[in-house]
Amino acid sequence: MLTFVHAADFHLDSSFGALTAGQATARRRESRELAFRLSDYVNENGVDLVLLAGDLFDSGAAFRETGEQLAQALGRMRARVFIAPGNHDYVGPGSPWLTVDWPENVYIFKESTLTAVEAPERDLVIHGAAFTGPEQTEGVLTGFTAPEDGRRHIGLLHGELDPAAARYGPIRREEVAASGLDYLALGHIHKRSEPVRLGQTVCAWPGCPEGRGFDELGEKGFYRGTIDGGGHVALEFVPFAQRRYEVLEVDVTGKSPRAAIEAALPEDTARHLYRILLTGETGEGGVDAGALQTALADRFYSLELRDHTRMAESVWARAEEDSLRGLFLRALREQWQWAESDRERETVTQAARFGLAALDHRDLG
Repeated sequence: MLTFVHAADFHLDSSFGALTAGQATARRRESRELAFRLSDYVNENGVDLVLLAGDLFDSGAAFRETGEQLAQALGRMRARVFIAPGNHDYVGPGSPWLTVDWPENVYIFKESTLTAVEAPERDLVIHGAAFTGPEQTEGVLTGFTAPEDGRRHIGLLHGELDPAAARYGPIRREEVAASGLDYLALGHIHKRSEPVRLGQTVCAWPGCPEGRGFDELGEKGFYRGTIDGGGHVALEFVPFAQRRYEVLEVDVTGKSPRAAIEAALPEDTARHLYRILLTGETGEGGVDAGALQTALADRFYSLELRDHTRMAESVWARAEEDSLRGLFLRALREQWQWAESDRERETVTQAARFGLAALDHRDLG
C-alpha cells in the first residue's frame, strides 16, 4: 500500500494586500512555514510520496530566500516529492525551479510535454508536466494512455477540466477517461473538489492549503491518499490551514447589533479573519459600524464589518407626515423604490439616515 499527500497552490510570497502591513508580513511568514509543517506531517505519518500540483510560488520571480526555505522544508521529508509548476510559478528565466539547489528527493517537471519518471522501488510511474509560461493552451493529456504493465500510474498536472477558454492547461474529461492513470493529482482550482472518477482514473483538486482572501473561504488543506497494488485509490481531506477566512451574515432586526453578533459567533474566532454582514431592519440611526468594529476587533485576527441593514418600514411610514421630514422621506423613498440594485438602495438608505440625523441634530459620526 502506497501512502501519498496531494497538495497545491501555496502561492508563497502573496501580498495579502487587504491586511495591515504587519499582518501581511506575518501571513507571508506563516505561509513560508507551511511547507515545514507539511514536512512534519509527512514524516510523522509515514507518507511515501508527496505530489505538489503547481503554483507553490505566487509568481515566477519569487524571492530566492522563499525558494531556499521551500527546498529546505521539502528536503526534510522522508518521502519522494514531485512538483508540476503552474501558471503562476512557471518554469522560465530566473525561476526558483532553475536557480535554487533542490534536494535529491525532489523531482521538478520542467517540460511542457508529459514526462514519465519511474519509481521502481514503489512499482510506480509518475507522469507530469510544467507550465513554461503564464498560459498553456495545449492539453498535455491529448493522445496519452498509460501502458498496461502492471505498475501503478499517477498523473501530476496543473490545469482545468473542460474550461470554457483554453488558457490554463485544459484537460478534457474524455482524455482523463482514456489516460489509463490510476490517479490524476491536479492543481489550479483553489476550492477543494470532491474526487471524480473518469473511466478508471480518480482525479481531484485539493484546493489551496491556506486562504488568502474572502474569495477563499472556510477550511483549507490537502488530500492524503492511498493506492494499493491493484491501483485502487482512497482519499481523505486533511484540514491544515492555520487561519480561515469566514463570512458571517447576522440579522439585527429587533436586536442590539452587538448582542446579535456575539450570539451568532462560534467559539473559536481569535485566529481567523471574518467579514460580518449586518442585515435586517434598524431604526433611523442605523448601526454604528465603527464603534462595533472597535469593540469586537480583539475577538478576531482581522475583522471587516459591513452594514447592509435597511431602514424599518416604520421609518419610511413617516413620509406621509406634512412636514419637512415627510417631504425629505418622500423624495428618498421614491429613489429607493426605483433603485436598480441593492447597492443603490443601500446608498439611498444611508442618505436618508444622515439626512434625518441632520434634521434632529444627531451625530452619526
